[in-house]
Amino acid sequence: MGQQTKTSATHESAFLKACRREPVPHTPVWFMRQAGRSLPEYLKVREGIGMLDSCMMPELVAEITMQPVRRHKVDAAIYFSDIVVPLKAIGIDLDIKPGVGPVIADPIRTRADLARLRDLTPEDVGYVTEAIGLLTAELGSTPLIGFAGAPFTLASYLVEGGPSRNHEHTKALMYGDPQLWADLLDRLAEITGAFLKVQIEAGVSAVQLFDSWVGALAPADYRRSVLPASAKVFEAVAPYGVPRIHFGVGTGELLGLMGEAGADVVGVDWRVPMDEAARRVGPGKALQGNLDPAVLFAPTATVEEKTQEVLDAAVGLEGHVFNLGHGVMPSMDPDALTRLVEYVHERTAR
Repeated sequence: MGQQTKTSATHESAFLKACRREPVPHTPVWFMRQAGRSLPEYLKVREGIGMLDSCMMPELVAEITMQPVRRHKVDAAIYFSDIVVPLKAIGIDLDIKPGVGPVIADPIRTRADLARLRDLTPEDVGYVTEAIGLLTAELGSTPLIGFAGAPFTLASYLVEGGPSRNHEHTKALMYGDPQLWADLLDRLAEITGAFLKVQIEAGVSAVQLFDSWVGALAPADYRRSVLPASAKVFEAVAPYGVPRIHFGVGTGELLGLMGEAGADVVGVDWRVPMDEAARRVGPGKALQGNLDPAVLFAPTATVEEKTQEVLDAAVGLEGHVFNLGHGVMPSMDPDALTRLVEYVHERTAR
């Protein structure tokens, strides 16, 4: 299980072909955060169920993951979960507070705290394996993307105790105790690699590593203090042969380094045009992106015009997966997303 074979149902999908930089029938589309808060059917099934609890209910996870595939006809599903799930699974006391995000009861800031980060085993996340089994059976030839939070972003949550604007505790640890920082990221790389392996062995067709907060760093700090741990995660899943996507926000200055970390596909936010992103990343990688999510609040004609700009900038890329430059916003009109998928498919039909 988990090995990408040429006989797998998803192998010839437009999404996986684009990830492999092969010719595609049309530019494939999926959206970060496509499963969730923008959909009325999601709000209905999640009613009264806490976020972390919902991530541990296989049938609910499968239903939520399928909702945008049915509604928008996207070219890939992304597994419904949260980046802190593996931390919760190994016993870290945390909760996802509505309107705030993940909150850690006891932040990790000393060497003694590292002992709380034990290895993740498949048994810790049996609900993930079960949900992916349900999903691959229902998705058929539509690929399922697994994901995890990257070591830097997980470390930032753990060290800050929750979301942070300036990452002051994180950077103080990174600069002030480089060895403890390196050991912390190495532990998180082990946990993240194990979490992605569980998902691949259960049947996902690709994986994405979200480094949501890494745009807060300068390139020299990224190279020295983050790249080794991210590379370790990508190396851990390399033998499976599934495409590996790497995405962060505000990472225009880091795109080349993020490609160096070992991804097959580099995600680009909306701040850098796709042709310039290709120049920064260099040859041998597919790119994913990068319509500004806020554009979807504009009239349809404007959305189409801005979408065409992205498609024009992506002409000639070795591989292009269309996505937003960040996640779907909760107040977004779902019909705007459905129209966007149709537009990209029609405009790029080969």
